[in-house]
Amino acid sequence: MMNAALTEEELERYARHIVLPEIGGAGQQKLKRARVLVIGAGGLGAPVLEYLAAAGVGTLGIVDDDDVSLSNLQRQVIHGTDAVGVAKTDSAKAAIARINPNVSVELHQLRLTAENAPALIARYDIIVDGSDNFETRYAVADACAAEKRPLVHAAVGRFDGSLTVLKPFETGADGRLNPGYRDLFPEAPPPGLVPSCAVAGVVGALTGVVGTLQAMEAIKLITGIGEPLVGRLLLYDALSARFDTIRYKRN
Repeated sequence: MMNAALTEEELERYARHIVLPEIGGAGQQKLKRARVLVIGAGGLGAPVLEYLAAAGVGTLGIVDDDDVSLSNLQRQVIHGTDAVGVAKTDSAKAAIARINPNVSVELHQLRLTAENAPALIARYDIIVDGSDNFETRYAVADACAAEKRPLVHAAVGRFDGSLTVLKPFETGADGRLNPGYRDLFPEAPPPGLVPSCAVAGVVGALTGVVGTLQAMEAIKLITGIGEPLVGRLLLYDALSARFDTIRYKRN
């Protein structure tokens, strides 16, 4: 296990966390010990990785099987123009090293499937899903439920996004098991019904808003502060600058 003692450099780097009574030195040590797996180094994964690295999460795993393309750069801010053609995992690792050299980065250049997800997810404490397809989302959610790992899930459309935290292996205040991903979305929509961002488009800053909210939920889960979005779906409408929250339960 990583030594959680904070060095003099880390005490200065994380000073604005440490002065927060809710986090403090103990919370910063929890961040340093944490192992977080981020699915996708794209629009959502970019701000997640940047803010978790800056926050001092000790180990970040990155899952992505794609290379950086020019059309990614409008929203995937962890990658630069000089990274076009480079594997997204390698590009993201280089960016994280510039942000915070104290963070250990583990690369998984693969596409997550129902077959390989459980073993990989079991190696981490918290999973953040920034994938862009339903097949991966269901594989990740099912594996997290089976391996009892908290999942921070989000998705974006053209001008809107949604976010929730899934812990279906724990009970809520009412004594019932928390809902899972399939309680929220029992089955994937038919192929072609939900267009990809390549077809429909997406505002770059939208992925920044939603991805940063994912990073905040992950920090709350690691440090044990606040009320994570368990059993609540947060909806963001960028055009009207409106947030709404919908509660949902286990079926």
